[in-house]
Amino acid sequence: MATEARITARADVQRPGWLQRLVAHRTVVVGAAILLVILAVALLADVIATHVPTRLAPASRLQPPSAAHYLGTDEFGRDVFSLVVHGARVSLLVGVTTMLLTSLGGVAIGLVAGYDRRLDVIVMRVMDGLMAFPAILLAIALMAVRGPGVANVIFALSVVYTPRTAMLIRSIVLSLREQDYVQAARALGRADAAIAVRHILPNCLAPVLVQASFVFAYAILAEAILGFLGVGVPPYVPSWGNVIASGKNVIREAFWVSLFPGLALTVAGLSLNLLGDGLRDTLDPRLRGRS
Repeated sequence: MATEARITARADVQRPGWLQRLVAHRTVVVGAAILLVILAVALLADVIATHVPTRLAPASRLQPPSAAHYLGTDEFGRDVFSLVVHGARVSLLVGVTTMLLTSLGGVAIGLVAGYDRRLDVIVMRVMDGLMAFPAILLAIALMAVRGPGVANVIFALSVVYTPRTAMLIRSIVLSLREQDYVQAARALGRADAAIAVRHILPNCLAPVLVQASFVFAYAILAEAILGFLGVGVPPYVPSWGNVIASGKNVIREAFWVSLFPGLALTVAGLSLNLLGDGLRDTLDPRLRGRS
C-alpha cells in the first residue's frame, strides 16, 4: 500500500497542471503575446498616439506615410496611426464585453436547459430561432432598431452569439447529468441547483474558455463589419471598422487608409484564433494526447 501511495504521489507530481501545459504550448504563448501587445497599445493609446485622432486637418489630407504621419492621413487629414491606436480601444471593449456577456448568458441558459428537460423545450426553441438568422444579418437588424452606439453594438452581438454558447453548454450538461457522480448526489438528496452549480458547472469551464476566445474574435470582426456598413459605432468614434470604411472611397489614391486598420484587425483576429486553438488542444482531454 505504501509503495502504491508513493507511485501515485510521484505521478501527481510529474503530471503537469493546466497552467504548465498552457505555458508549454507554443500556439497559446504566441496568441497571448500578440493579444497582450494589442491590449497594451489600447491602454496606452493616449501616450502612443502622435496626434489627436479626431482632429481634422484638411491641408494635410491623403498624405502618404512619413515621419510626420507614420501611417499617413485620411481624406479629412486625420492621422491614421492615431486612429488605429485609439480604434483598438473600441474593438477590444466590444470584444471583451461581448465575450463576458455571451459567456455568462450562454452558461446560464445552457445549464438550465440541459438540466431541466421541461424548460429545455421552450428555451432551446428560442435559441434555435435566433440561430436561424445569419449572425451578421441579425446584428444589422438589431442595430437598425436600436441605432448606432458602442452599447448597442455590444447588445446586438451578445444577442447574436449567446445562443451558440448556450447550445455548447447544453450539449455538455446533457452528457454530464447522467454520470454516476451526479446520480449519487441526486440520491443523497442534493438540490438540483446545488448539483448543477457544484458538480456540473466546473466541468463546463474549459469549453467555455475556448468558446469565449472565439467569440472575442468574432465580436471584433463583427464590430468592424458593422462599422464598415455604417450601422456600428458613430463615425466620429475611432474604430477599425470606421477607419476602413472612411478609406473605401479613396482606396486608389490612398490605399494606406484602409490597409493599416485592416492589418490591425487581421493580427487581432489571428492572435485570438491561435489562443483559442491552443486552449482547445490543451484543455480538451480528447486532444491532449495528440498535442
